[in-house]
Amino acid sequence: MDIEKKNPQLPLFIIKLEIKMKNQKKNGFIKTPSGISGLDEITNGGFPKGRPILICGSAGCGKTLFATQFIVKGITDFNEPGVFMSFEETSKDLAQNVSSLGFDLNKLIAQDKLRIDHVRVERSEIEETGEYDLEGLFIRLGHAIDSIGAKRVVLDTIESLFAGINNTGLLRAEIRRLFQWLRDKGVTTVITGERGENTLTRQGLEEYISDCVILLDFRVIDQIATRRLRIVKYRGSTHGTNEYPFLIDANGISVMPITSLKLDYKSATEIISTGLPPLDAFFQKGGYYRGGNILVTGSAGTAKTILSTYFALSSCKRKERVLYFSFEESPDQLVRNMQSIGINIEPYIKSNLLLIHASRPTLQGLEMHLLVLLRLVNEFKPKTIIIDPISSLITIGSTSEVRAMLVRLMDIFKVNQINALFTSLTNPKQNEYSDPTVDAISSLADTWINLKNETKENERIRSLLIVKSRGMSHRNNECDFVINDKGIQLLPKNK
Repeated sequence: MDIEKKNPQLPLFIIKLEIKMKNQKKNGFIKTPSGISGLDEITNGGFPKGRPILICGSAGCGKTLFATQFIVKGITDFNEPGVFMSFEETSKDLAQNVSSLGFDLNKLIAQDKLRIDHVRVERSEIEETGEYDLEGLFIRLGHAIDSIGAKRVVLDTIESLFAGINNTGLLRAEIRRLFQWLRDKGVTTVITGERGENTLTRQGLEEYISDCVILLDFRVIDQIATRRLRIVKYRGSTHGTNEYPFLIDANGISVMPITSLKLDYKSATEIISTGLPPLDAFFQKGGYYRGGNILVTGSAGTAKTILSTYFALSSCKRKERVLYFSFEESPDQLVRNMQSIGINIEPYIKSNLLLIHASRPTLQGLEMHLLVLLRLVNEFKPKTIIIDPISSLITIGSTSEVRAMLVRLMDIFKVNQINALFTSLTNPKQNEYSDPTVDAISSLADTWINLKNETKENERIRSLLIVKSRGMSHRNNECDFVINDKGIQLLPKNK
């Protein structure tokens, strides 16, 4: 079965996993999907099948959630039953903690596809007797695996299991013994571990005998919290080596690869309207190319949002969904303001053709905004996307960081033939072509429209200039326009 159909949460730009799986099988190295959206692209197909994977990190970084999603998605998306052995949380507590993410553990248990076993390890008992033997654990875990034919196992967390051992030699031997037992059982195992002071784990041993090690990190930079993931090692497989931002939201964990796609996408020849028929005439072919990136710049009050709303309206009229990402106005305010100039977008919101997602840029970091946007793209499946304005992003990242984010966005939009319009607020005191956010995106945009606000003979005059439009000729001189209760009215040349 096509894995993309089985898991619609996977980002649109991920290569089909089943093709990778076939190639891996031919090469003798089989992988299994991780169940973490975006991670399988970084690992080139998922986790090593039948081997132990170590997930380590400090408190609050998402280790237990990661492990739970691995188990749940394995059952629901890939028909691989699982066993979750917890050394800290009870079955009841674990089920309650992940229920808000839509993970119904009790239902999976009732279907005989999941076993949750809470093992209580008392350090004092081990210290008093001086004995330590994993045979009891192997019997207990083996019975749980065999009872449902489990293909996946989670051990959360490993330091709780070995907390009472001070003998380093015994500790190393028992950890190796545990890992080898899991390999012999042929189960793909995720083992979580807390990070040590100078080591990836408390014991500092697990990372050396694990086949795959993933480090989760939770950091705060300039008062903005960011979670990042890094693959420390992956035996027998190529993998991404960068730090990758990941998001925890109502749908679980999503990972965003930071590497851009290759410039191998196809370019459409179809023309779509700007939404303003007189403006269409300014382009030789009567509008924008489908799947293009449009940049609209200008100082405050130059009608950037109005022009972008016209474009959104034209897509809705073609029965194509529009995702409007607003950083400055609420949906109600945008509807009200557009109605004052004769543009009614409310019916399209009610008919689910237009989705307005409004949030302040400082709500989260750049990577998190990117992940939220991509999740909305996957869920809503728009044909047109508007981001108004991208200049707000400069408040939470440097020009180079904003540019890197926008490059990734544009690549994804191009590959999926999504029409994208970006607005950017410029400073009227600066040169119109030397603004930081304009510098970040102007060279990447296919079409660039610059708007101006000037005073002529005690009258406020707005003007429009097409700076560039790749692949077609266009009007090269400025055109004045006014805004009234009928919207934007372009004025004749001799006006």
